[in-house]
Order: sequence, then C-alpha cells, then structure tokens
Amino acid sequence: MLLAIDIGNTNITFGLFKQNKLVKVFNIPTKSYNIGIFKKKLGKLGFSDTIICSVVPKITRVLAHDLRGIVNTRALVVGQDIMVPIKNCYRKPKQVGQDRLVNAYAGVKLYGKPLVVVDFGTAVTFDVISNKGEYLGGMIIPGLGVSLDALSKYTALLPKVRLEPPKEFIGRDTKSSILSGVVYGYAALCDDLSARIKSKIGTKAKVIGTGGNVALIGKYCKSLDRVNKNLTLLGLNLLNKRS
Repeated sequence: MLLAIDIGNTNITFGLFKQNKLVKVFNIPTKSYNIGIFKKKLGKLGFSDTIICSVVPKITRVLAHDLRGIVNTRALVVGQDIMVPIKNCYRKPKQVGQDRLVNAYAGVKLYGKPLVVVDFGTAVTFDVISNKGEYLGGMIIPGLGVSLDALSKYTALLPKVRLEPPKEFIGRDTKSSILSGVVYGYAALCDDLSARIKSKIGTKAKVIGTGGNVALIGKYCKSLDRVNKNLTLLGLNLLNKRS
C-alpha cells in the first residue's frame, strides 16, 4: 500500500494505492492538520510506503515527522528525495512548484503530448508541455475561492459568497451576479487561454482539467478534453514506481 500526499495551500489530499489502484481519497484542510485528524480519516487502512508533493514546507516537516511515528519509514519528498523526470524549461527551474511538474509528468504519461494541464486549486495554473515532452512553463492566476474572498474583503458592500454553481447566467441579485461572473468568467478564461496556448504548441494538444474545483468549473469549460481530479495523486504513484 502506498500513501500519496499532495500538500496544497488550502487542502492536503491523501490517496491510498493498492497494487497501483487508487482505493481511497480524503482531504484535510491544511490549516487544520493534526495527527489525530489524520489517523481518524485513515481508519483501519494501513500503508508501507509514502510519497509527498508539497507547496507548504512547514506542513511537510510536520507531516513527515508524524509519518515516521506511524510506519517507521521516511517519506519520499518530491524535489528532495526524488526528482520529476521531465525537462524543465523555466528560466529559473527551482521556481516551479513540484505539484505542477508532477501534473505535467502524469499528464504526459496518461494522455500523451503536447499537452495543457489546467489545475483549478487555490490558484489556477496552466502548465504547458511540448510535443517533445518538455515542460515549457505556463500561467498562474488567483483561484475561484481567492477571487470570491477578495471581492468581499476589498469592497464595502459585496458579501462573502460560497463557491457553488450559478443558477443563472445573467445574475438578478448580488449573489447570483457574483457566482455567474466568477464561474462563467473563469470558464471563458480557461477556454481562451487554452486556445492561445494550442496556437503555440499545436492544435492537437489535449487540455486536461484537474484540482479541487474542477468538478464544479469543468462543466462550464468547453476546452477541456478530459477531467481528472486525482491527476497529482496518480503522478505521485507513477513517480514512486520509478524510485
């Protein structure tokens, strides 16, 4: 059993693999993590190997320490103990989040190349892979939840709105207008940027959607060829097999 862990700014996503099959997925809010919650979520399922991909170094250290106490083995940390085997064409390669490289690697393995991976998480990221399998770079945009938070924080009259599917395209009250603007706006952004990227790397490039909000936003995006919410976990499993 392999426990794959994706530590994001909003949530920590855990995936248990048995013989390369993803058998259980659960989340813990990053700010709320503690070993008690983790053990409760894990239940009676055990694991022998662990691999971590993280964009929150402090939580990585805490979780790695907790894991040593549970299984008495050291977790593999992507970017430290194991490197993503993809050519990184970023001007400063170390600036790329390991989750983005894992998504690129998993996307190529599962869907081929060239490729665009759109991750709808705390940030919305576009990751671009060439027909040679090279990581070219991409875009980083504030996520849907961040945008909703910013509207309530930096305006005097707009309320805090929870992210959910809009009930109408043309909003007829404030909540409806905000949800329509954010959801349809991000869908249009996804479609336009994907088209622009494909004009650079090839129109046959596939566009794959992933991330915590993809289940909601995916149905509004016309450009997504596939939706795979667990792409990062699958990539971690593939990396573990190589180690």
